[in-house]
Amino acid sequence: MNKLLQLLALCALLPSAAAAAEPQSLRLMTYNIRLDIASDGPNAWPHRRQWVADQIRWLRPDVFGMQEVVPGQKADLAADLPRYRFFGEGRDPKGAGEASPIAFDKQRFDFIEGGTFWLSPTPEVSSKGWDAAFPRVVTWARLKIAGARQVVLAVNTHWDHIGLEARRQSAAQMRAWIDKNSRRCDRVLVFGDFNSELGSEQMQVLVQGKTRLRDSRALSKSPPFGPAGTFNGFNPAPSASTVIDHILLGDGIEVERYAVFSQVIEGRVPSDHFPVLADLSLAECR
Repeated sequence: MNKLLQLLALCALLPSAAAAAEPQSLRLMTYNIRLDIASDGPNAWPHRRQWVADQIRWLRPDVFGMQEVVPGQKADLAADLPRYRFFGEGRDPKGAGEASPIAFDKQRFDFIEGGTFWLSPTPEVSSKGWDAAFPRVVTWARLKIAGARQVVLAVNTHWDHIGLEARRQSAAQMRAWIDKNSRRCDRVLVFGDFNSELGSEQMQVLVQGKTRLRDSRALSKSPPFGPAGTFNGFNPAPSASTVIDHILLGDGIEVERYAVFSQVIEGRVPSDHFPVLADLSLAECR
């Protein structure tokens, strides 16, 4: 009888099959935080660090990707935001230089695996591809939602701002990588600064393939909030901002809300890009 009672108590602590089968909510964000460079003057990182950290803390994404993150900024944010684990290496040899890390809530997710590859003909080593001005990387992580069955494949990148051929080749390379590496039950999340409008040739190459990708803004059940444009150039009210930061989603994901968060603090903005957020609902794989 005692063993039976112990077994029943243990079962009560485990998530039921019905609970595990429920859709899981997830807040995803992509944010180009602008690298730490002294020539930015009043917009240099030491004057913005607290704003960026406070903004992320308040928005409280479950998973977020950043771009233009140099090692000092990564260390600053890891110290300021201890609830998150930051994953991903810099684009230069030995992990130096700008990175496109993925951060995730350590209590919400179990880390399965992840890595970095370069957008170039030699993706396994630090390298610059085609007509790109700089080396560019993709950071990926496979994460399991704790206490549930959903697994996400998160893919974060920052495409080159100069080389058109580099962006075209980057799209094809990422398309092939996602098709090869995504698993049947992965909920695929692709996000970053693509330096490309959604209708561009390279973005269309990226979204079309075996693993279909869809624009989160177009999928939002609620009207999108905030400006359409995502690049602001440190102008709190840009008149002709471009949409170059995107969140793209595979199947099995619904978008409850979408926002470009154009927060202004004391007449200034925390970065030269606005963060992009999407509140998602992830179905269980069957």
